[in-house]
Amino acid sequence: MANSRKPVRTWYKLIFAVLPCSLFIAAIAFGAEQGRPDALKPPDKSGDKTAIKQSGKPGFAPAAFPVEVAKARTGDMGSYLNGLGTVVPLNTVSVKSRVDGELMRVMFEEGQAVKKGDVIAIIDPRPFEIQLAQAEGQLAKDMALLDNARLDADRYRTLLQQDSISKQQLDTQQSLVKQYEAAVKADRAQVENAKLQIVYSRLTAPVSGRIGLRQIDPGNIVHAADSTAIAVITQIKPISVVFPIAEDHLPGVLEKLKKGVHLQVEAYDRQRSVKLATGRLLTIDNQIDPNTGTVRFKAIFNNEDEKLFPNQFVNAVMLLELRSGVVIVPSSAVQQTQKGTFVYVLTEDGKAAVRPVKAGQVQKDTTSIESGLSVGDQVITAGAERLVDGAKVQVKSPSDNSTRAKAASDNATAR
Repeated sequence: MANSRKPVRTWYKLIFAVLPCSLFIAAIAFGAEQGRPDALKPPDKSGDKTAIKQSGKPGFAPAAFPVEVAKARTGDMGSYLNGLGTVVPLNTVSVKSRVDGELMRVMFEEGQAVKKGDVIAIIDPRPFEIQLAQAEGQLAKDMALLDNARLDADRYRTLLQQDSISKQQLDTQQSLVKQYEAAVKADRAQVENAKLQIVYSRLTAPVSGRIGLRQIDPGNIVHAADSTAIAVITQIKPISVVFPIAEDHLPGVLEKLKKGVHLQVEAYDRQRSVKLATGRLLTIDNQIDPNTGTVRFKAIFNNEDEKLFPNQFVNAVMLLELRSGVVIVPSSAVQQTQKGTFVYVLTEDGKAAVRPVKAGQVQKDTTSIESGLSVGDQVITAGAERLVDGAKVQVKSPSDNSTRAKAASDNATAR
């Protein structure tokens, strides 16, 4: 009996080991079969043929692709030349002493705006005042000698007429008069030089502008031969911007300048997001840089609000020509391929149609279309990455975008 029950127990063990594996494999197969789209819905033989063609499977009509559209319109489009420029002051002056002496007073604050002629520093004038007094004394002495020599010359002429003296004595006296005249002239020059030294002891601003940091403190002895300036004055208003432009654009710009056209130049920050100032083209350099193939342009700005600062890097944008009445569309609607440029146009039956176009100038987020579009055509500006020619689309309203943005913001706040 014991031997007969032993095979039965073996078969029971084998069955209990294989049965769970079989049930698990069957469950996986059933789930995969239920996950097939064909199992959810039987094919509809009367379905849309266009939908069958797009989906590749009969009986499925995919939903229209959501897109955003904009109408082609007319507007003004400018031809611009761009260059990374540097703000360069029209005048930069290093204020140095022209005489030797002690720096007595500094009459400016660092960063102060000064006007032409303002006194900014005083050097000890006393040595020059003494020199002036000495020169004036010597001048008075020589003038007295000159007067006496002239009187003697007059007497000698009378005596010569009376034949009381020789002609040589009169000639000698007249020569002495000329010597004293020369001495008086030299003395007057010394007086004027002493006065000039006194003027030089008062340092004045040669131009109007902003004064920089003080480099020499009061109490120091300064010399005319010193290389260090007391301060530097930089002219801020007006100010210029120097920027390079490719030599290929030079003929067009020169033609405008010869006609007397004032070309407008705008200065933007590094990111080209904020306009700093508006000015005009002042001049062009007289040669092309052979290393870069560019020529330097110089524009001038009033800079009344002082948004331009010396040595600041800015993006210079020069308006070369303004075209009116051109067809323009958002730049996001223009698609680029190896075969050319095209846009998706919304047709009357709600489909996307490929329209080859010839794009022109690009200004910020708009592009001019030279051919291929008419005013009023609706072009697809968003959602074009999934489209093909003839695809069915659905135009989203602006409210959908605002609602979606609000929902995303709420979700972010909740997180």
